[in-house]
Amino acid sequence: MQIDGKAVARGLSVNELPPVQSEMCRRHLAAFESAVKSGDDLLIACTQEAPLFTALHEELGGTGAISFVNVRETGGWSDEGQQAAPKMAALLAAADVSDAEPVTTVNYEAGSDLLIIGPAAAALAWAERLAEQLSVTVLITDSGRGAELPVERRYPVYSGKVTALSGYLGEFNVAWAQQNPIDLEACTRCGACVAACPEHAIDFSYQIDMDKCKAHRKCVTACGTIHAIDFQRNPDAVTREDRFDLVLDLAEVPQIRLHQPPQGYLAPGRDPLEQALAAAKLTQLVGTFEKPKFFVYKEKLCAHSRSEIVGCRQCIDVCSTGAIRSVIKENRVEVEPHLCMGCGACATVCPSGAMTYAYPRVADVGARLKAALKAYAAAGGKNPRLLIHNNTDGRELIAQLGRRGRGLPANVIPIEILHVASVGIDLMLGGVALGAAEVMVLAAGSEAPEYLEALGRQMALGEEILTGFGHAGGRLQLLTAEDQQQLEPLIWALPTPAAITAATFNLTNEKRSTLDFVFDHLRSQGDAKPETIALNAGAPFGNIVVDSAKCTLCMACVGGCPEGALLDSKESPALRFIERNCVQCGLCVRTCPEQALSLDPRLSLAAQAKQPRTLNEATAFDCIKCGKPFGTKQMVDNMLAKLGQHSMFAQPGALDRIKMCADCRVIDLMQNSLHGNINDQ
Repeated sequence: MQIDGKAVARGLSVNELPPVQSEMCRRHLAAFESAVKSGDDLLIACTQEAPLFTALHEELGGTGAISFVNVRETGGWSDEGQQAAPKMAALLAAADVSDAEPVTTVNYEAGSDLLIIGPAAAALAWAERLAEQLSVTVLITDSGRGAELPVERRYPVYSGKVTALSGYLGEFNVAWAQQNPIDLEACTRCGACVAACPEHAIDFSYQIDMDKCKAHRKCVTACGTIHAIDFQRNPDAVTREDRFDLVLDLAEVPQIRLHQPPQGYLAPGRDPLEQALAAAKLTQLVGTFEKPKFFVYKEKLCAHSRSEIVGCRQCIDVCSTGAIRSVIKENRVEVEPHLCMGCGACATVCPSGAMTYAYPRVADVGARLKAALKAYAAAGGKNPRLLIHNNTDGRELIAQLGRRGRGLPANVIPIEILHVASVGIDLMLGGVALGAAEVMVLAAGSEAPEYLEALGRQMALGEEILTGFGHAGGRLQLLTAEDQQQLEPLIWALPTPAAITAATFNLTNEKRSTLDFVFDHLRSQGDAKPETIALNAGAPFGNIVVDSAKCTLCMACVGGCPEGALLDSKESPALRFIERNCVQCGLCVRTCPEQALSLDPRLSLAAQAKQPRTLNEATAFDCIKCGKPFGTKQMVDNMLAKLGQHSMFAQPGALDRIKMCADCRVIDLMQNSLHGNINDQ
């Protein structure tokens, strides 16, 4: 692998050319020792020997930080390796960006209480193996035929059907219902029922095979005063629940069917090897653990619901861990941080920015993108393409491509993040605005289907906006590949559009504010300068259309708007609208009693989109008694038309009360009431 030190130094704006070490882990260790003793922070362009360098750094008493970046599989090992110096500069610059700010942590406290769920044979076998290390409880979910309960009663054994299972590592709550006539909790395992049964329907699993049982009930007699056998018992009458730290689910169909089940819940299925791996992992999950709290939720911006009417539920639908639920009575959603795995998809699909990704933040990733693209250009690179991938199977796939295939093209800069589902339209279009010719997201197989759908929708929206501004299509690409043979033709065949002039602003954590800057820059660099771009349904930008013939200006929509996009007027009966604030959640449409509103998805960059404009206004209706305005003429006319034939208004003058303000209506009702009074005698 050849490294053009001059080009790399130029990209990093280094005045003095640093020496390029080809064997620093062997013959050139003295250079590393000298760098450590300087006390400076070190960035090593080698990940293969990271354990060695880390140990040496500690042994030598290094006071600076040490970090590593791979420029071999990602850059030098490629058919275009000789042209990879700008990319290497970009990788080094991105790695040199300050670490993400620390965030609040989420703690797990897990003891050794383990519940094993599944067929008797497998569940009891693993219980015997794990009972010395963990506090085991077994729940048998089949008939138990062919299995035998242990000779020693070292742990509780139940049978039944799971009715509820929820929670996470250290805090699982499980409920189950007794299904078999023999209650294993009450059973003393004396064997009397086994000997008494004429059909041999009971074996030493102490469960009755109901297909063999002929209801002689001799087993009941044999059980006697123990009362462990009851054929009259309602299958759901005996229910139990308990709390566990860990759950090992050996059923063929797991109790929790999520793409990412909770920490502490392992469901290896029937495969013996997978079961063994899961059992080995269980013993490592006892103790105290912590992880970052990956999200920040701003309830006031949330467009989920108002007055128990549901608007947006995108975060709930996309979450593959079941961590987000609706709290509709409180007009919000709730995220269980212990269930959150940090994918960031909720922040990606959130139209308002109420849900944001906190670790790393958009600003942190944006700083890395900007540093990489700036260094790439300074080193002489043209038309850079960003390849965003995760730090697990995505990283491994890129390494495979470098080792076994053609490697990455010289203009493809890999950017590693925790999870690709966190890449939203602000990062995608932000990357283009910062100078990337193309932004690609690699899905290497571990991503949930919901995430791929969300990324596809984000890219489709981004392409609509880019083409609306007159930019070439195909700047946003979702690459789905699970091995090197799939990825290589995809990434080498894609055409590279010309990059636009790079913007100088930074991406921020405020999604809508960041997009304002991005849209302005993309528009200024595009061949078209439209003030409005029509978008497909589901876009988080748009207009509200009012049918003035139906609208009575009741202002129910104003109360239902969570973003302050719909406003009333203090001067006159009028409905006003700030288009920039609208996220097209649809709450106003669902709230409107007259069905007078509809959504019009579009992106408006006109100056008036940030200012209130009037959607509908009407003449005020004055009280026929005192002259005070109290509503609109259309609203009063509608009420007269709807209530005119009602029996309550059949009396002379009763309809006139609809034309009165609240005070005058009460006065008139008291003065002209036809009802008697008990005191009038």
